[in-house]
Amino acid sequence: MHLRLLLRAALLLASGGASAATIEGQVTLTLDGKPLRAEEAAEAVVYFRPAEPVPFAAAKQPVEMITLRKQFSPRILPITVGTEVRFPNQDPILHNAFSTSKDNGFDIGLYGQGEGKAQRFDHAGYVRVYCNVHHSMVGHILVLDTPFFARPDAQGRFRLKDLPAGKGDLVVWLDRATPWHVQLVAGKSEPLAVTLELAQKKIPPHMNKFGKPYGRSSDGGY
Repeated sequence: MHLRLLLRAALLLASGGASAATIEGQVTLTLDGKPLRAEEAAEAVVYFRPAEPVPFAAAKQPVEMITLRKQFSPRILPITVGTEVRFPNQDPILHNAFSTSKDNGFDIGLYGQGEGKAQRFDHAGYVRVYCNVHHSMVGHILVLDTPFFARPDAQGRFRLKDLPAGKGDLVVWLDRATPWHVQLVAGKSEPLAVTLELAQKKIPPHMNKFGKPYGRSSDGGY
């Protein structure tokens, strides 16, 4: 299978990218049916999964999810399978990063200001990241098995280019909304209008890494 994917990629390159396609559109967020500011859609992740899988590589260097002002930044981080994520701490207080997500669970322990540790993600899926010290800290890592993904710009517009022409699944993902999904043929679709209704809380109910409720001072002290 791996050899066939490499041969297919070589053929695409040899053809000078003649089969490359583009998908573009606009993402609008709504709350209680009312549209929000266009720039708020910039946190969404738009990705295309071709019906015929293509080879891809993990990032060569670790990407970062920083802890700053008791927040994970970026709040939503898309990566490809096999990529390492580093969690630098830029606060003068202690933090923790952990997840109980299936197949991608981890706990890097308590750490102070500095470079932080890295965690490799080897399975496609959605990873919610929490801090065992601060209940209100929530990050989201989307581990993708496709190299074709993008973020909308400040006007909510997105453009995926250099796609293999043909059928596939297009998904628009945001943590507070039901994912938007459509099957289409890359290169043959009109610009898409995507609306996501924010129906979920920004800080979902969750326990600490021991499966117990956070203490009353979980966002203070450290």
